[in-house]
Amino acid sequence: MSILDDLKMEYRMGGVVQRLMFWNIGLFLFPLIVFSLLSFKFNMGHLDWRSGYNDWFSLSAQPADLLWKPWSLFGYAFLHAGPMHLLFNMLMLYFAGRVFLTFFTQKQLFGLYILSAMFAGLVFMASYTFLFGQWAKMVGASAAIMAILVAAATYAPYYQVRLLLIGTVKLWHIAIVFVALDLIYASAENTGGHIAHLAGSLFGFVYIRLLQNGTDLSKGVSAILDGAANLFKPKKSTPFKKVHRNPVQSSKKVTTAKPKDITQQQIDDILDKISKSGYDSLTKEEKEFLFKVGK
Repeated sequence: MSILDDLKMEYRMGGVVQRLMFWNIGLFLFPLIVFSLLSFKFNMGHLDWRSGYNDWFSLSAQPADLLWKPWSLFGYAFLHAGPMHLLFNMLMLYFAGRVFLTFFTQKQLFGLYILSAMFAGLVFMASYTFLFGQWAKMVGASAAIMAILVAAATYAPYYQVRLLLIGTVKLWHIAIVFVALDLIYASAENTGGHIAHLAGSLFGFVYIRLLQNGTDLSKGVSAILDGAANLFKPKKSTPFKKVHRNPVQSSKKVTTAKPKDITQQQIDDILDKISKSGYDSLTKEEKEFLFKVGK
């Protein structure tokens, strides 16, 4: 089995965390490989593939840009600015996702990922529109991952996690450290990104509180995905239905049996008769029947 077959198998058999990681890594590597090959083939020199490609999926702070790329409201959460950005987020996604799935379902995780990314994106746009008055764009899964981490910590704050070189800590300790870092660095660098992280954290907290009160926001995303899956699912041919007759409408009981079953029953009856009364007790018809069957 080739490496490609192994990856396909891992994608099909893996859960939602693995699939999200596949999408994030794939959408980072695919344009990198394609544009690098195009640059080499056509001798285009240095090709800034990331700026052109990311413009289609990155989230712009300008609300008007959503008119021509509405998918960017959640598509930005599958893109990354560089290898280290991707590596850190995938490690965090793997950790937070595994903890979240200890208590919740795969569909809830994916729904939270998408909805928190959209909420964080709207907060990012609003902050630049009403507070900063500047143009900016954003990529990265950090806001959605923070939502997953904070959601798990809100539901099970005392869940114990063993960290390398640190030891055992409670889940809420990890969540509060990342939230504090976003608060500290929000005024120093990447202000829009840290605001989005905080918005994702807030959404994760609110999601759990609503869920505990009986409202699962992720059901909307699950319903859309299920509807899309049924829409593209190949239709199966309608099987023949078995018709049952009403016994009241028929005065005679119809018994259907295979000829082979009838013949075997007759043979058994004749053999029983022979064992009890002997061959001479058979009638002429029974002897002829037995003779024909024995041929």
